[in-house]
Amino acid sequence: MTSAQVDTEKTPEEGYERGLGSRQVQMIAIGGAIGVGLFLGAGANIAKAGPSLILMYALAGAIVFFIMRALGELLLYRPVSGSFAEYSREFLGPFFGYFTGWTYWLMWVVTGMAELTAAAIYVNYWFPAIPQWVTALVFLVILFSVNLISVKLFGELEFWFSMVKVTALVGMIVIGLGVLTFGFSSAGDTAAVSNLWEFDGFFPKGIGSSLMTLQGVMFAYLAVELVGVTAGESENPEKTLPKAINTLPWRIALFYVGALTVILCVVKWTEFAPGVSPFVEAFAKIGIPAGAGIVNFVVLTAALSSCNSGMYSTGRMLRNLADSGEAPAAFRKLSSTKTPAFGITVSVLFMGIGVVLNYVVPEKAFGYVTSVATAAGIWTWLMILISHVLYRRAVVAGRLPASSFPAPGGSAFSWVAIVFLLFVTGLIAYDADSRVCLYVMAGWAAALGIGWVILKNVNPQVTDRREPELEKVG
Repeated sequence: MTSAQVDTEKTPEEGYERGLGSRQVQMIAIGGAIGVGLFLGAGANIAKAGPSLILMYALAGAIVFFIMRALGELLLYRPVSGSFAEYSREFLGPFFGYFTGWTYWLMWVVTGMAELTAAAIYVNYWFPAIPQWVTALVFLVILFSVNLISVKLFGELEFWFSMVKVTALVGMIVIGLGVLTFGFSSAGDTAAVSNLWEFDGFFPKGIGSSLMTLQGVMFAYLAVELVGVTAGESENPEKTLPKAINTLPWRIALFYVGALTVILCVVKWTEFAPGVSPFVEAFAKIGIPAGAGIVNFVVLTAALSSCNSGMYSTGRMLRNLADSGEAPAAFRKLSSTKTPAFGITVSVLFMGIGVVLNYVVPEKAFGYVTSVATAAGIWTWLMILISHVLYRRAVVAGRLPASSFPAPGGSAFSWVAIVFLLFVTGLIAYDADSRVCLYVMAGWAAALGIGWVILKNVNPQVTDRREPELEKVG
């Protein structure tokens, strides 16, 4: 891209409607931290780690906060839609921006595949006569329509999806504390804080087994970085983004650590099994009428929320790639409602393929898809952290302006998070079941490498580093 083009073309976020208010950005951030990984995945992890799973969620939560503070500093230095790809492009070079953008797109497409199938399974709980593929297709069309209409409608839908999840978790915590304090319900006789250590200790399967759950725990935290994708469409990013990021610790403490602690006090860990939501099990033990149905509705909401977010973020990421010449120019166009309609449409078609695949392949495909999403998510987080380290160096050297939202400790905690993510990648490689995702990612990397070679030959300017255009915010 020539300097003349840089001067005349719009920045990636230009043209978007800044239609996401503080209320919606806050709830998108909260919703991103509460997903199917918590509502369903925690059951299998409790069976593997017992009460020590609480510590694993707390440890991973601290790392996620370091990642988000690093992203926050970058966002307030330069708030752009498709932020991680743009920062990778600026600080690591065009290839890394290209690789990160397409990998984040892959993460959300495969997550959308998994969540649509999951949503259809949850509806099957109430309406077993309806074919699974029909339900998945209906949800796909509804969410697709919402994302095409406007970013405000997307934000409003995500607000209410998140509200359902938050209300359910707070309700579960309050009821659980009531059982522990006053001893009511059929679970009252056995509910006790001592359940956290009485059955073979806090680490019943050993520390090694507890650490192996970290890969599943990290999947539960995927999408917290979605607040970064909203940067180009937030009404007041200077105010809303720091607030959304700074409230992350209490959200993790309450919704993950708090909810799991209460559940494991009310119901001893030995009664949980893989494939069964610990929330369903807890409601059943307490004896709440229609408890399983309530939780099923909440988990359905979580799945639809994730798919909704996937459609939103894939369209924005494809537009960012197109703006940099790393995807077809058609993805750059905005519809009359200021949404990247073509990018959303293509992404939804790929998610639709996932509906078909999940209809014909065994249940294990769901696990494979989520492990691929985790690997893609870890790459995205690493790029955020490495970009932050390089940005801090540039600020110290006086080459770039300081952000109005600096991460505590400079880049020290980013280094801690980098080491932790590499450790989790090692755990994935060690585990035979999850290792397959690394093979998939190796194939994906090879395909993107070939694509980059072709791209350079067709458009040599794609390898040029662009000077970022700084946009005034606030």
